[in-house]
Formats: sequence, C-alpha cells, structure tokens
Amino acid sequence: MPTRLMILNGPNLNLLGIREPHIYGSTRLDAIERSCREFAELLDVQLEFHQSNHEGVIVDLIQAARERADAIIINPAGLSFTSIPIIDAIKVFEGPVIELHISNIHARDELHRHSKVSGSVKAVICGLGPYGYITAMQAAVQSLGRIPNSFPAPVRIGPV
Repeated sequence: MPTRLMILNGPNLNLLGIREPHIYGSTRLDAIERSCREFAELLDVQLEFHQSNHEGVIVDLIQAARERADAIIINPAGLSFTSIPIIDAIKVFEGPVIELHISNIHARDELHRHSKVSGSVKAVICGLGPYGYITAMQAAVQSLGRIPNSFPAPVRIGPV
C-alpha cells in the first residue's frame, strides 16, 4: 500500500502570489500543488492537497486523515496563532504531522512569531518558501521509514 500524505493549507493561502508577495513570494498555490504532485510520484505517495479559509473544514480534514493519511503536512497560516481546535485535532492523529510556513515566522512581527500549533507537531519547517512543501513531504515520508530505494543514499537517512 503506498504512503498517503495529506497537505492542508489554511486561510488566505489561496491568494499566494497576490497577497504580500514581499513576504510570501510570487508563487501561486496551484503551482505549489503541481510541484507537490510531481514529487509525490517520485516518492510513490498518494497525495491529498487541500486549502480552506475555514477552521472547521481544516479540523474535519485532520479528523478524516485518521482514515485517509499516514502523515499530515499543515500550513495553518493565520490559524497557527489562534486555533485550539486544530491543535486538539492534531493530537488525535497518530502519524507524523509537520507544520509548514512559507515565510520565516520567527523573523516576523510579534503577532506572527509564535505558533501555538508548533507544540503539537513532530517538526516545523519555515522560511524555505514554496520549497518547504517538498522538504516537508520528504521529511514526512522519511519519518515513516518509506523513502524509496531509488533515492540516493544520503537522502535515505532516517527514519527521523
């Protein structure tokens, strides 16, 4: 059975490339999704890719991931700093969860510096721009011990 990854994107990420490009860059979410799907093929991974502006929808997807995914990658966006329901949903998921941010939240203003979600996940990747999604996918698969043998040995270190 192939590894199943679910990538979740929070509020306003549908506006990537338009909203604050000096912080988030000019790459649109659909281009990130295409790159993730291409990398999923290399990893032999089934990928679900979602975006919602609504906290409850994201909570529903995390809960559904208990049956549909082996690992979750979540860019909670603005919900990083406020969402107890997302934290509670993550705590019930048994596989690895990686929090992802396009910008380096630690170098941002005080409001955007402290993610509440970070304490409930296996790892946090931030500041790598859109490439962070690829890094997170590799880390998720690696933490499950499922990096394909076709990948070079230095990439197959782990599991994490």
